[in-house]
Amino acid sequence: MGKDVIVACDFSSREAVLSFLDKFSGEARKPYVKIGMELFYSAGPEIVREIKRRGHSIFLDLKLCDIPNTVKKSMAVLRDLDVDMTNLHAFGTIEMMKAALEGLTRPDGTRPLLIAVTQLTSTSEQRMRDELLIDKPLPEVVMHYAKNALEAGLDGVVCSPLESPVVHGGCGAGFITVTPGVRFSDGNLGDQVRVTTPARARELGSDYIVVGRPITAAEDPVGAYRRCLAEFIG
Repeated sequence: MGKDVIVACDFSSREAVLSFLDKFSGEARKPYVKIGMELFYSAGPEIVREIKRRGHSIFLDLKLCDIPNTVKKSMAVLRDLDVDMTNLHAFGTIEMMKAALEGLTRPDGTRPLLIAVTQLTSTSEQRMRDELLIDKPLPEVVMHYAKNALEAGLDGVVCSPLESPVVHGGCGAGFITVTPGVRFSDGNLGDQVRVTTPARARELGSDYIVVGRPITAAEDPVGAYRRCLAEFIG
């Protein structure tokens, strides 16, 4: 498995995301695209198919969390979109994650990668303690959720780049870490709390980094994407 930069295409319409992706038509390396809730709810499943037809790998970021049977049935629908990766919330329990994996697996045994969100990168330890009543240290919570995902048979987790080393240490080097919260050293942090740079994420062992506004809102998105690739992959 190679490292890659996933571009978070958090646009509100089909026209906006396709206009953005048109900028990369001349690139030899098509960006790996994250389709999140905003775009999926606006443009529907067809936007996934259209971006896939353009030759992009797709991370469908819907963060499912519900009773096991509902998640299983939902994943059975999503598996036919031919995405490369999708996710759910780890706090939905091991039973829910196992059900999701069952629903996502096609009759021929193939399936997209399935990863679990541990704690959102906008969450601080204080917020976790004050608002969620979770008193354990944040790294301990992330590690516990990651081990639950591993036990359920998932491929990896979404976590902060800062947590990649402890996740790989506890779950193995082959357990994928997909890490948002990545900003250029001269960029704005936005609403992220636990952040680092592409180069530092590489040093920490992230397998994939998810980068949104530093690329999508840049004056030169293609240049920003190339810079991110150079810093993360070399």
